[in-house]
Amino acid sequence: MNGSEVESATNDFNTKIRAAGLRVTTGRLAVLEILARTPHADVEQVVASLKPRAPQTSPQAVYSVLNAFVAAGLVRRIEPDGHPGRYELRVDDNHHHLVCSSCGAVVDVDCTQGAAPCMHPDDAAGYVIDTAEITFWGVCPACQADAA
Repeated sequence: MNGSEVESATNDFNTKIRAAGLRVTTGRLAVLEILARTPHADVEQVVASLKPRAPQTSPQAVYSVLNAFVAAGLVRRIEPDGHPGRYELRVDDNHHHLVCSSCGAVVDVDCTQGAAPCMHPDDAAGYVIDTAEITFWGVCPACQADAA
């Protein structure tokens, strides 16, 4: 991002944080900036990215910020089986994920059959289904190349 893109993103994050009823802090802005640069980051990745700017930041502080963002609908948490929780800014649609079973890389995949929910169970047991969360597992291109 160039200087004007960073300034625009920061202004957008300020607006989103305030609209969610949260106080804008340097730490909260930094976490959103990290997630914008590193989609699907886990807490360790966020803490490591914060170290140069705020070396005293604890994992607990990052968890608190992320939990507040998830509760406010600013951030989405995904939990691929066997992996730590990961966080992303893409919250406004019903997309899914591809996870590499070798290196753990995660990428977004648009809804498989149009609008949410894009899949329906055989028996909804009386539930009104509004979203479907699907994780596709496979081996990413980089791991395929390394194996070849």
